[in-house]
Amino acid sequence: MKLMSTEQVAEFLGVKAERVKRLARESLLIAKSEDDNGKMQFDADEVAKYKELAERFGGL
Repeated sequence: MKLMSTEQVAEFLGVKAERVKRLARESLLIAKSEDDNGKMQFDADEVAKYKELAERFGGL
């Protein structure tokens, strides 16, 4: 499992980091762990699946 930081997810999805944090609060993206600084880390495969699903529903 490859982990991505909030910033990496934001760049991959083409949104701001605050949007990624909101998606996590709303349980649309699930953080798998936290780094040493307490920042969320996400599974890259799940992020890619979320992006595909969001695009099917009309975009992010």
